[in-house]
Amino acid sequence: MNQRLSNRWIFAGLLTASTGVGANEASPQDKEGFWLLQTSAYTRHFSPDPDHNNRQQLIGLERNEGSGLLYGAATFRNSYDQQSTYGYVGKRFDSVDYPVYAKVSGGLMQGYRGKYRDKIPFNRFGIAPVIIPSVGVHLGPVTAEAVLLGFSATMVNVGVRF
Repeated sequence: MNQRLSNRWIFAGLLTASTGVGANEASPQDKEGFWLLQTSAYTRHFSPDPDHNNRQQLIGLERNEGSGLLYGAATFRNSYDQQSTYGYVGKRFDSVDYPVYAKVSGGLMQGYRGKYRDKIPFNRFGIAPVIIPSVGVHLGPVTAEAVLLGFSATMVNVGVRF
């Protein structure tokens, strides 16, 4: 089984297994807020290019308030293997019945330089505004999120809530 297919089965299994666990109970973490430490597990560009990097090496730390407000920062290798950062605020929308959620964040991304500067819109001074939607699932403290990176790529992040 190839790696891409294997990753899809793992993600589908996490999603399926988690939908019935603690579905009607909000954890104290959800009510009081929590920190989320994440890393990237899989990236897929919609139009592959030999210059593309699919190993983002993302490390992110995010604070989720009980109200759904969130804020955080991440460092990663962008699509062109340049060290980049993203600082953001956003909102999490939790399901009442299942341990799934939708999330949208907006902030500033830095790191697209040189000949790749124009690969991200509005990157006039090396810093660009971005909006990033995602959907996720959590099974206890473990999370998995599918993140849409504009019209360029999708990424799966995994993390731990504490």
